[in-house]
Amino acid sequence: MKRRFTDGSRCRLCLLAGAGLWVVLATPAQAVDEIQVYNASIAAPGQFTIQQHLNYVAQGLKDPPFRGGLVSNGSINGTPEFAYGVTDWWEVGLYLPFAIQDRQFLSDSFKLRTLFVSPNADQRNFFYGVNFEFSNETPKFSQTRFGMEIRPIIGVRKGDWEFIVNPIVGIGFGKYGEADFTPAARLARKVGPDLSVGLEYYADFGKIGDFSKLADQQHTLFAVTDFKLGIFGVNLGVGYGLTPASDRFVVKTIIGYAFPVPGSNAAASDRAGVSGPVNPMSHASTRPLQY
Repeated sequence: MKRRFTDGSRCRLCLLAGAGLWVVLATPAQAVDEIQVYNASIAAPGQFTIQQHLNYVAQGLKDPPFRGGLVSNGSINGTPEFAYGVTDWWEVGLYLPFAIQDRQFLSDSFKLRTLFVSPNADQRNFFYGVNFEFSNETPKFSQTRFGMEIRPIIGVRKGDWEFIVNPIVGIGFGKYGEADFTPAARLARKVGPDLSVGLEYYADFGKIGDFSKLADQQHTLFAVTDFKLGIFGVNLGVGYGLTPASDRFVVKTIIGYAFPVPGSNAAASDRAGVSGPVNPMSHASTRPLQY
């Protein structure tokens, strides 16, 4: 016996299909071009730095986050990061994100950032800052062409230990845009002059005010190490996804190089501190004495 659908049934089916399609389309992309906890360290005034981020998803999600989106399983994601120190509390940067999937190179356009920090953060027991990042993304990576990330930085050090939190808010602009809470944290110990080991945690709780249920959230824990390799700084980590919505195994690397500061000397540094802008984020007691 054949089942016949009434006009009312067809209407309900159309509504259900439309709702299902909306849920699929509203799911944000989760590109992993940069897996990093910011520690408020920046380039010296007048100095250029470069970092190459490369991440391999050895075992990840096999379904795209939205129709036509990038499948993370087996992909290589990364970005070169170019930065310039404007003052001892201000750094600007440029990213050129990309992914390689099925031997195809995919560009994710570019991102610009501006980072404000307490100066000499690597010498402080308590440090802080905030990073603003503006992105222009391509359809393979996101359903919103323009986005923004606000990344506060709060960290403490005691002896050889450091603990850093980045309570990140990611904002997409446009029809499918939303504000998501994607925090990151790091606990590490220095075990040598140029060697540290630790744990890093990255999460995506979903839309602020309407968090996803736990199984649909992303939670990934990385075992990491930082070390020097000649003139290069290296961060290496292996991550394990803790929820069904997370990529199961991810390997991340960051290789960085800081170019020499042109004409750097103690006198020049002193002059920069006197003539440069006053850091609005530093306590008066931490500003260098000016004679």
